[in-house]
This record gives sequence, C-alpha cells and structure tokens, in this order.
Amino acid sequence: MQFLKEGDEFLNKNDLVQASEKYYKAAEEAIKILSNKNNIKVLSKVKKFDRWRSEFLFEASLELSANYSIIKDIWKSAWILHVEGFHETRLTKEKVTFYGNIVKNLYNIIK
Repeated sequence: MQFLKEGDEFLNKNDLVQASEKYYKAAEEAIKILSNKNNIKVLSKVKKFDRWRSEFLFEASLELSANYSIIKDIWKSAWILHVEGFHETRLTKEKVTFYGNIVKNLYNIIK
C-alpha cells in the first residue's frame, strides 16, 4: 500500500515519472504477495535464480489469472507505467492516472 500512496503523492505533484514507477512497484509487490499466497509454479524459478525477473512476473500474472482473471490486464497496465511512464517518459498525467487506477485493483484482490 505504501507504493500506491507514494504514487498518488507524486501524481499530485505532477511528477509523472516517479508516480509511474511507484504504481509499477505496487503491482510488482502485489504479484509477489499473491504468488506466495497461492504457491504458484513460477516460484520454483524465482528460487532457482534467487530473484524475481521480469519474465517471472509475467509468468506469475498469467498463472494467477486462473484464479483472478483481471490480473493479466492489471499487470499489463503496470508494465506500461514502468516502460512508457518511467523509462520512456511518454505518458500524460491522464494516462498515468488511468493506468494507476487499474493497478490499484490488485490491492482489492490481496486484502
């Protein structure tokens, strides 16, 4: 929840780059929490490599989609924020708000 709060704060300050990254980090952490909670298969790869890779987060979102159909779309939104908002700095405030609001749905799932 801390990353979502920080994302909102950066968005209110019109710091779209940092807002994008905070929303992405919120989604990343939620995917990890749900993966552990559901003990999904991709965790064996995480353990083998001793870290999460982007590809594992994508695999986790697909695997978790079996139980939570909305996760694939939420993860895609988070990835857009990470790449287009943080790395490429191409998102408008409206788009960061739009994708950030989609990411916030993950926290309704992990409650």
